[in-house]
Amino acid sequence: MIIYLATREVFLQHVREQRIEEEVRERYIAITGHKVAANEFRAWQNSLQCVGNVLQFKEIPRELGVAIEFKIHNTAKRIDLLLSGRNANGAPAAVIVELKQWETVEPTELDGVVRTFLGKGPRETTHPSYQAMSYRALLRGFNTAVVEHGIELQPCAYLHNCLDGRGLTDSRYRPYLEQAPVFLRHDNAAMAAFLRRCLEVGDQGRTIERIRDGKAKPSQQLADSVERMLKGNSDFVLIDEQKVVYEQAIALARQLREGRHTVLLVQGGPGTGKSVVAVNLLARMLGMGLNSRYVSKNAAPRAVYRAKLTGSMRRNEYDNLFCGSACFVGCPEGFYDVLIVDESHRLMTKTIYDKAGENQVKEIIHASKLAVFFLDEDQRVTFDDIGSTAEIEKWSQYHEAQLKREVLPSQFRCAGSDGYLAWLDSTLGIRETANERLDPEAFDFRVFDDPVALHQAIRDRNGGNGARMVAGYCWNWASKYHPNAWDIELEPWGYRARWNLSKDGSVWIMKQGTVEEVGCIHTCQGLELETVGVIIGPDLAYSEGSVATVPSRRARTDQSLKGYKVGLKRDPQAIRLKADAIIRNTYRTLMSRGMRACYVFACDPALNDYLKQTAGQVGSH
Repeated sequence: MIIYLATREVFLQHVREQRIEEEVRERYIAITGHKVAANEFRAWQNSLQCVGNVLQFKEIPRELGVAIEFKIHNTAKRIDLLLSGRNANGAPAAVIVELKQWETVEPTELDGVVRTFLGKGPRETTHPSYQAMSYRALLRGFNTAVVEHGIELQPCAYLHNCLDGRGLTDSRYRPYLEQAPVFLRHDNAAMAAFLRRCLEVGDQGRTIERIRDGKAKPSQQLADSVERMLKGNSDFVLIDEQKVVYEQAIALARQLREGRHTVLLVQGGPGTGKSVVAVNLLARMLGMGLNSRYVSKNAAPRAVYRAKLTGSMRRNEYDNLFCGSACFVGCPEGFYDVLIVDESHRLMTKTIYDKAGENQVKEIIHASKLAVFFLDEDQRVTFDDIGSTAEIEKWSQYHEAQLKREVLPSQFRCAGSDGYLAWLDSTLGIRETANERLDPEAFDFRVFDDPVALHQAIRDRNGGNGARMVAGYCWNWASKYHPNAWDIELEPWGYRARWNLSKDGSVWIMKQGTVEEVGCIHTCQGLELETVGVIIGPDLAYSEGSVATVPSRRARTDQSLKGYKVGLKRDPQAIRLKADAIIRNTYRTLMSRGMRACYVFACDPALNDYLKQTAGQVGSH
């Protein structure tokens, strides 16, 4: 969809008459049937006049194509400004321009992320060069016209209100700036020269129209590239039932039909290889020419599996293959061939930030011909998590979808994992099992009386960078804004630690040196370690012969139990049961991150003793 498309001369005429923003608004209303928000109209007023200051330079081709608000095929992404013509070789070409009204920008430690004033205050957001690059990657990877017509795409960014670009041009952003240059308020002449180098001859917008009319299908180059990365990567080898589930999904993908929905529900606990199957499916579906995405609500699994697949922790062109679960609001029915949804238990109703959407399970099924849901209901860890067998069954029936089911049994995680997980369920009071005692020979589980000794044991196990500390979210994240502050302080033992640093982003668990930090449920769920060290916070205790939860001991900065106090007034019994399940599931999830070993320390001494007793542990560590 394109809101506004004209030649340079027509666009400049609208600018000179000071009605360009009115033209865009009228066309927007005509095409979408919706009103234009006041802040968006002001953005057009401010930005498009400045664009006119650049395009008025005489060296810019008269018949240059000018598109405003180019919506990339069935995504929420809109290219602010797309210019088209032919390059020096006579080939069709287009320039992607990301427009920003920012006045000041600060660098951050996060890859491809800056901080600027947005809305009511400073906020971290994507670097405009990276943003423009990601749009190019989307068009290259999923628009047939770009490949078929050999369209050359060049991204850039224009910050027409910004005078000081030091925060943007910091050396850490060099890889992105080299591919997508940034132009500031005083750079109009330089930007005009750049556009002239990219677009020597105008084409009256024909290249833009070709891109608009292209089909959303993965390019063979993209599919081949992903398949090459997967081959020989030991992290993604399929074992036993994983291969069976993979082939079942492929068989369903071969039967896709327009106007028909199919759902594959794959259930499996920790360590069953759900994510391994998901990433393999993504590669295979792309190889079949199917418009596919890997989906998860949590950013951590997306970032880690992308990094494992590509061999790079830096953001790159493959980011667009990995998306969040809130991307499908308003998506046309069946637009995606396949959506592969990892951690489906974390799906929710509306998005946290803008309250958009209705129900993510419903929206994902609606947006796809085949939806593959990987589910473990015992890993629902916040009030917002709605992913369940019943929820998927309900919306499958609503969409008249064919529903298939598969189960992934335990594989290699938690050696003897069935017994360990059954013992964990019994011990944490999640459900009664026959495993009231843990077989010490089956799994390396140890209880420590001292958190300092526990953390040292994790350091000692970290020879292959596969051991990390995690904890229940019972301590506020003070170091986020005060880097020298300590987050977790356990004074009787002199233990002090910080939550995983924001500079490492979602890949903290893979970074060298982060063994000194402590992760939480939000940054480790869906990921695996060789050895996990778990600090059980004061939200879990042992009292009167059973394990009890204490919701009030969660940190105030944790969003998992948001709404708990209000819920107590409305329906105290139901809200207590829900909070109780979330806390128990949280520790079940944390204590099942280790494939080989789990070491724990509980803040409640009685709980520590109880864990020792049920684990058959004699003495202390």
